[in-house]
Order: sequence, then structure tokens, then C-alpha cells
Amino acid sequence: MKRIALSTAALIALTAGAAVAEPAKYTLDPSHSQILFSYDHFGFSTTYGMFSGFEGEIAFDREDPANSAVSVSFPVKTMLTGWEGRFEHFMSADFFDADEAELVTFVSTGIEVTGESTANITGDLTLNGVTKPVVLDAVLNGEGTNPMTNTTWAGFNATTSVLRSDFNLGAFAPMVSDEVQITISIEAGLAEGEGS
Repeated sequence: MKRIALSTAALIALTAGAAVAEPAKYTLDPSHSQILFSYDHFGFSTTYGMFSGFEGEIAFDREDPANSAVSVSFPVKTMLTGWEGRFEHFMSADFFDADEAELVTFVSTGIEVTGESTANITGDLTLNGVTKPVVLDAVLNGEGTNPMTNTTWAGFNATTSVLRSDFNLGAFAPMVSDEVQITISIEAGLAEGEGS
């Protein structure tokens, strides 16, 4: 029950090597991009879930990383929990009461470079009809040529946490932890027609 929008700070670290007149567009690779969430269950275990197969776009400005942007959206019902009963409970009136059209979205509002390969990405997360700001702590894993496609590719990880009660999803808190940990791992390729 936490999906997080996608952290693209990494691309800010694709570094100031090439001059680009305007931000270059990168497309997320849905087959190698995941959002994992975890929370404490009664102090007995850590429960995990995932979102995968989503799509999004990154506009990366090498000359001015602060001018970069990322946007992602995906249906709530793409959640994977590993147990059908848990998924059905999350989709019930106790939590999302979600239909097929309900989306989770993340739209970046600012990027702060914090190191050679790190950045904080601030953005608006819309979840369960509520929009709140979140900050993604992102790190560039690598950038170069994808040997399978022979195209420019980048990969990065990011972490954040949210309070589910902020999104009207606080049932059973605090016995089931209100705070949800989120880990994002993403690959993205330079969109066709974009310069490298």
C-alpha cells in the first residue's frame, strides 16, 4: 500500500558531460523497474509488497539538473502482495476501496543535487485521492550503453517513507505500523529520437 512514485534523481548525475539544449527524455523500462513497500505487522514480522510493470518519463537536463523532471502513474490494482487475501483486503473499504481506474501518481517539483551520484527529488505523491509532498533519496547506480539494445541507459535506486494515515489509509495503526518504508529501483532508456 505504498507506491511511490518514481525517483529520478539519478539522472541528475548522468553528469555534466554533454551539452543539451533542452531536457532529454528517458522512458522507464517497466520490465526492470519496481517499487517495494514494507511495514511492521504487530511487531511479529515485516510484511512486503510491490508494484511493477508501471510506466513513466524522465526529462533530464544535463546543463541544469534542477530543470529535470519525472512523472509516473499506475493503477492501484497493480499492487502485488504475494497473498490474494491481503490484496483483497487492501482493495476493500478498510483501505483503498479501489476500482480499476484509480491511479497512484508522482510528479516531481524539485531536484537538489547532493553529491556526484546522489540527489533529493521532491514531488507530489497522489495516493487514495490525497496529494502530499514526499522526498526521494536517490542514487545513480550506473549509466552507459545497454548491451541488449545498444542504446543509452541509466539505472538508479531511491528510498523514502510515508505515513499511510496521511493518505486516509491508517486502519489498524499503530499495531500495524503507520510508517511504510519504500524502496525504488528503476531503469530508463533514452527515448527514440533523443540525443545521447
